[in-house]
Amino acid sequence: MQNTESITKSSASDMPRKILFIVNPNAGKRISDKIIEAIRKEIPENVYYQIAIWKDKDHFEEITSLLKTEGYTDAIAVGGDGTVNHVAKTILGTSIRLGIVPIGSGNGLARSLGLSVNIEKVIRQIVTGKTATIDSGTVNNRPFFCTSGIGFDAHIGNLFATSVKRGLQSYVKITIAELFKYRAKNYTLLLNDQVIKRKAFLITVANAGQYGNDFYIAPLASMQDGKFHVVILKPFNAFHLPVLMTKILRRKAHLSTRIETYTTDKLTIVRDDKDTIHFDGEPAFEEKEVVFENKPGSLRVLVGDGFM
Repeated sequence: MQNTESITKSSASDMPRKILFIVNPNAGKRISDKIIEAIRKEIPENVYYQIAIWKDKDHFEEITSLLKTEGYTDAIAVGGDGTVNHVAKTILGTSIRLGIVPIGSGNGLARSLGLSVNIEKVIRQIVTGKTATIDSGTVNNRPFFCTSGIGFDAHIGNLFATSVKRGLQSYVKITIAELFKYRAKNYTLLLNDQVIKRKAFLITVANAGQYGNDFYIAPLASMQDGKFHVVILKPFNAFHLPVLMTKILRRKAHLSTRIETYTTDKLTIVRDDKDTIHFDGEPAFEEKEVVFENKPGSLRVLVGDGFM
């Protein structure tokens, strides 16, 4: 595949399904070529598809125009969580279904939807076309689909976004380096007609249960109930960490004494200063007041058999 060739067509046309694979070229040529080979192998001849190589921000406007004017039934994000967020927000509230070929470091939404991280298997799941409707959220009007939040995870997201090295190994190294440097901050939460003041290491607003890599911060969260699970992680020390990590990895984070969880469809958090937030791991610098809102049933998605 050449970088100058943005669109590749299948041989079939005029079929009920019309699929657009949107490939983030940051995956690298080797991975991109492997994905395109798998698509050509796994997609049946009677299914119409195109492959768009997302070159840059301006080119994505062309891709958005294709989605909105050419009658596509499925938009498949090929990339990490940032790519997924970018594609998903362009089809919010439409009949177009989101599919994911996950090749990022976390793949939180893909895993939450029961989609395989194996390229061939996930393409077969996309072909099967099992569909669900899920909620999404906004944080200061920025859409998110898996998790958003403030505090330590937003801080790490910001450092990772500016890191030269990508991938899970780099993310883990940054996290470990910052874990005991970072200091908990004071927050005021307004939800369900309550005012809650807390000193917290992080606050995660979870539409889905995990950040990614099956790291479940809110194991009871559902993407179909119109509610967020708001997770407050209290300050902790090195002695708390092994038990805390074990509970998170075993999907029992809600049972930890270092964690408080609330459910709500709307939440306002007030901080002492302007600071970072993250939405699906993507960082942004925002005002002291941060508003989260749930948008029930706003996104149609392709899911795996394990999706509940």
